Amino acid sequence: MAEAESIIGTPDIPDAEGTAGDEAADRADDRGEETAPGRGKRRVMVLFVVAVFAYLIDLISKMLVVAKLEHHAPVEIFGDWLQLSAIRNAGAAFGIGEAYTVIFTCIAATVIVVIARLARKLYSLPWAIALGLLLGGALGNLTDRIFRAPGTFQGAVVDFIAPAHFAVFNLADSAICCGGVLIVILSFKGLDPDGTVHKD
Repeated sequence: MAEAESIIGTPDIPDAEGTAGDEAADRADDRGEETAPGRGKRRVMVLFVVAVFAYLIDLISKMLVVAKLEHHAPVEIFGDWLQLSAIRNAGAAFGIGEAYTVIFTCIAATVIVVIARLARKLYSLPWAIALGLLLGGALGNLTDRIFRAPGTFQGAVVDFIAPAHFAVFNLADSAICCGGVLIVILSFKGLDPDGTVHKD
């Protein structure tokens, strides 16, 4: 009899484990805890919201600059310390490497692909914000390089923020720099994109 019960009961063990797992997930939901897939989707959503916001702000600002400031005298914000002055930059951020426009275009495209791949295992909110800033900034400048003169993938980026004694830059450059600084800080703190913390 005991042998018959054990034989009959054996197939039910996985179901019992599955039921226990479901009950544990239900208890976690009742406590308001997020499962890993749910948390990951939320972080990816944050990444793309930040990226879209950074991209649109950069795009709108450049459209206004081209329409209102290009071929005009600089506009003083804080005297000579900060001006708005429209220029076309064929190089990287802050006017570096103007002879390598195509190379910088490829680098920007590569950065976008890498960020898209990282998004699949993203569970950290600070990393989502940092990567979103990088993605939005890279897309902003890449749009200029693809669609602006002198030609496709050789276009000059519109820069217009001109502090005294510093290179002229745009909002995409600012987003890239802020995202990069945040990534450095997160790396020093040992926080990985998947949400784990490591100590060297």
